[in-house]
Amino acid sequence: MHRRTRVTIAIVVVVLLLLAGAIYLRKKAPPEAARLLPESDGIVYFNLRPLRAATHFDQHPVSHDPAYQHFIDQTGIQVERDLDEVAFALHRMPEPNGPNGPVAFSEVFVGHFDGRRLSKYLASIAKSTATYAGHDIYSIPSDGRTVRVTLLGYDMVAASNTPTEEQIHSILDRYRTAALPFSGSSLLAAHYSDIPLLSVAWGIGQIGLPLSDSAGSMRIMGMSLPLTFDATFIASISWAGKTRLRVEEIAPTDVAARTSADSIGTIVNFARTAEDGAAPGMADADTRALLDSTQIEHYKNRVVLTATIPPGLLGKLVNAPVDLEGASESKPASSSGANN
Repeated sequence: MHRRTRVTIAIVVVVLLLLAGAIYLRKKAPPEAARLLPESDGIVYFNLRPLRAATHFDQHPVSHDPAYQHFIDQTGIQVERDLDEVAFALHRMPEPNGPNGPVAFSEVFVGHFDGRRLSKYLASIAKSTATYAGHDIYSIPSDGRTVRVTLLGYDMVAASNTPTEEQIHSILDRYRTAALPFSGSSLLAAHYSDIPLLSVAWGIGQIGLPLSDSAGSMRIMGMSLPLTFDATFIASISWAGKTRLRVEEIAPTDVAARTSADSIGTIVNFARTAEDGAAPGMADADTRALLDSTQIEHYKNRVVLTATIPPGLLGKLVNAPVDLEGASESKPASSSGANN
């Protein structure tokens, strides 16, 4: 009897330890929306819940263009109110002048959705519907591209405008194994540990074609930053009493990192000392505070820029993109976030 009791206790303890370990690993894992993304050249993630609570951007009046208003009327979804998380995968296109331009996107959205109404709406604008892994995939034409959209669950939607179905199929395959805490793309596995805790927004990947010119450099205020295609960037916004911006560049060599650090330092110093009118927007008090808090560190092949974002500037950054919805010329599907 005593031996049986000891065995029972041992089994319970082992189960509890395994459960505790699983919970710990789950907390250390990337957000599920990011883990579902396919292989890509870059990843960007936003957790809109804390940003919404801090800035109340969902309470600001927004003028909706007819296409977006039609989307709201048909689905009941209002993006600024109902979207909680979004993760983007950036796919560099081999032909920058093709229908996708230099970059195609795959996305996962988490929020409050009426699946029945959303499915009905997507079916009404899709040119065709296919089934994969038990999910309907709606193919929606948009500006010479095909946007593929699928409902993963009651609170999750995925989309991709890549030339083939491979990426949307990859998302569905990953969704079936989403319980595994460290599943995800190789880019996420390699660099998620570099993202600070409590980050509400972050991005990882190479600068590549979207932000640099054919010579492999990016210009800011007329000054060239020698950012090569093979430099990896890890950017994040985190909250720990203050809103902190952190951008880390992993350069191919120590010399490239030093050159980049010197160039960024020159631009920051120029912006700090620029007189009113010399650099538009630099006279703003919040921008000045951001610049004054900026620090640049260089060690080996890495450059790290940190700064504190003033609350006023954070509010401007968060609320500004909402106004773009009224100015966009996207098709109805874009209002749901499917078309990028």
